[in-house]
This record gives sequence, structure tokens and C-alpha cells, in this order.
Amino acid sequence: MKSCLIVIDVQESFRQRPYFTADKLPAYLAAQNALIAGCIQRGVPVVRIFHVDGPKSKDNPFAIESGHVKPLAELMAFDAAETFYKNRHSALVGTGLQVWLAQNGIQKIIISGIRTEQCCETTARHASDLGYTVDYVLDATHTWDMKHMDGSALQVADIKARTAAVLSERFARICTAAQALAD
Repeated sequence: MKSCLIVIDVQESFRQRPYFTADKLPAYLAAQNALIAGCIQRGVPVVRIFHVDGPKSKDNPFAIESGHVKPLAELMAFDAAETFYKNRHSALVGTGLQVWLAQNGIQKIIISGIRTEQCCETTARHASDLGYTVDYVLDATHTWDMKHMDGSALQVADIKARTAAVLSERFARICTAAQALAD
């Protein structure tokens, strides 16, 4: 089965957000970079996705004009098989990614990137619904703490556990970078 790694929204735009913290970033980037390096070594194409959204102005970090729609500085440099820009949560909406996957005979998608519960999870669900086999590489996804509607804290570990629970055996195989590379 021909596979493809998708690296979703690993971009400097997030550093400009008030919720950005770097405390859990090194562990995520270690897994993300190992996954990219392992896929390249195995000849698995790596596709890069950038999120662009909102007003096209320098003060919007998700606008090309801001200069922040570029890879996180700590992400390993790699030549992407293809790069797509999205303005929806799913990397498969309005980007040309689905066409590229079909043209390249991809049947299995390996999901990684930022944010665990948003664009990564949405892309995994969408890909599964389209008939792709999906590996969701939990340690190679990243997010930040959030707040419940009542203002109480929702921790990263809880967000990741919830994402794994709702995707597992329904939409994706939940795995680590090492497990994804072992396949």
C-alpha cells in the first residue's frame, strides 16, 4: 500500500498567537522531525500543508503577507513532494491534495502536525471518509492547553487522549512516530 506523510500547519504563524508556549514543543518536534526523516529515508513522499486565513495583511499571522506562513524554525528542512495552502480545517478541502493523492496512487495517509484536535483530527476524519487508510501519529501532533466553556482548564494531555479515543478504530490507527515508521 503506497503511503504519504502529511505535515499539517507546522508554521511560524502559531508563535504569534497569545496561547503559544514553547514548553512542550521540543518533544513534539523530536517526534515530527524523526517521522519526516524516517519517511524520506524510506522513500515515502512528504507533503507540506500551510494554513492561510483571514485578512491579507501584515498583522494577520496566518496571511502570506505577514511573513509567518513558513515552517517553524525548529522543523527540519526537507524538500516537500508537494506543498498546499488551505483555508479550512481539513487539508483535503479546496487544496488539490485529494487530486495529488489520486494521481500518485496514495492509499495510506500518515497524519502529523499542528493542531492535534483541529486540522490534524479533521483531516484524519475526512481522509477516512474518503476511503484512505489513516495512521494518526499522536506524538507527532501538537497543540496547546484550552479552556472549557466554564473557564476551567483543558490540558494538552487530555486533548490528545480525547482525540486518540474518538479517532481510534473509527477513523485511524493511533500510533507513535516509531510505530508509523516500522510499517
